[in-house]
Amino acid sequence: MSARKPQYGPGTSVVAANRRKQMDPGQVLTKMRSITDEDIVLLLGHRAPGERFRNVHPPVTEQTEPACPMRKLVRPTEGAKNGDRVRYVQFADSMFNAPCQPYQRTYAEMYRFRGIDPGTLSGRQIVECRERDLEQYCRLLIETEMFDPALVSLRGATVHGHSLRLAEDGMQFDALQRCVLGTDGMVRYVKDQIGLPLNRPVEVGKPLGQPWLKEHSTIFHCLVGTALRDDAEYVEYLKRIHTLRTRYGFMPKET
Repeated sequence: MSARKPQYGPGTSVVAANRRKQMDPGQVLTKMRSITDEDIVLLLGHRAPGERFRNVHPPVTEQTEPACPMRKLVRPTEGAKNGDRVRYVQFADSMFNAPCQPYQRTYAEMYRFRGIDPGTLSGRQIVECRERDLEQYCRLLIETEMFDPALVSLRGATVHGHSLRLAEDGMQFDALQRCVLGTDGMVRYVKDQIGLPLNRPVEVGKPLGQPWLKEHSTIFHCLVGTALRDDAEYVEYLKRIHTLRTRYGFMPKET
């Protein structure tokens, strides 16, 4: 018997294809920029650069726990292995063709990462996990095509209003103005995700531009991108889900 191959999602549009690519851990996401370990630490704001990871329990190898078959089956992440505390990162995605969006982030992270606890809201998405794992995961979330310096930002607090409009320079609205667009076209964070001022700016690259974003977005948008109604397969899939929910609640039985 051949192994089951996940489908990840329906659809024939470029938006559907982009969603499947982000969710499929077998596909390598395109690296768009480079960011240092120190820069990631500064953006998150959980510890000072060079500070040791704080822990909440001894390393797994030093614990004397009773025998459990699950410990033999489940390999701990590096953060869990070392007893790291749990920390978080939260992203806000503009609805104007950002390369990712809250529900898509959760889907992609659940397929690609281990030991995480994601939380999905209408305009933001938070993911919690062990601290050193978080820093590793953030590298993929910031360096690859899932991030655009203008339309995606790290916001641990005061997120609201980001999707209502874009500024004249094409940046997302941010009440705390954590990142700014320089005269050289580079976006730099001057505050961490909570909004605390940084000792030095953290550069995250140049905005990718609307033509690129339209081809790499995971958001259906009838005005500035790909309309959902133009993807017949996706519409059929959504109709089936809503029909089953309406007729049978959450019991997926068809008669």
